[in-house]
Amino acid sequence: MATNKKGGISKPALILGGLTLVLLVLVIIFFTGGGGEKVKRFVDSNVPKTAETAGAKALTKTVTLFFIADDDLLHKETREITAGPTEADEAERALTELIRGSEEGLISPLPPGTKVRQVFIARDGLATVDFSRDIADSFSYGSTSELAAVYSVVNTLVFNFKPVKKVVLLVEGAERETLGGHVDLSRAFFPDYSLVAR
Repeated sequence: MATNKKGGISKPALILGGLTLVLLVLVIIFFTGGGGEKVKRFVDSNVPKTAETAGAKALTKTVTLFFIADDDLLHKETREITAGPTEADEAERALTELIRGSEEGLISPLPPGTKVRQVFIARDGLATVDFSRDIADSFSYGSTSELAAVYSVVNTLVFNFKPVKKVVLLVEGAERETLGGHVDLSRAFFPDYSLVAR
């Protein structure tokens, strides 16, 4: 190192030595410590916990569906559906099971090609169910079968879902006078358990 005339270290040499020391410390921090642990924690916090979620089983709910039999009455049959996230979602699943048909030899009052387009449950307890056009176009209803079709839907919803008090049926998002010329669909339906077999 350069020395001054008095035998001490010169000022420029001190500055250069100090800068070298600071640079050396920064290089060591950059390559060995500092930000590495922070990045690791950030990445760890975003890793999905697959071990916890992979073993989780979907929650189910038991619902009672109403099918018809040779006695022209509605008969109860229980079924498991996936629960949640909303009661409207559960109601759609229950009606889809109703359309799918009985597992006990009963008759589904709804045509097999029918689809549930949407179920909406209002705060006043009115459930609006929108079916595909198959519910009316691909089925020939007599007065008894049409009544059974309407009340299988109404009773299934009111029986299983507490917020539902009455039901309106739509076809392709629009009101329809009847499904087959017998039951007036221009009003909301309350459940009728007198149609259910004892």
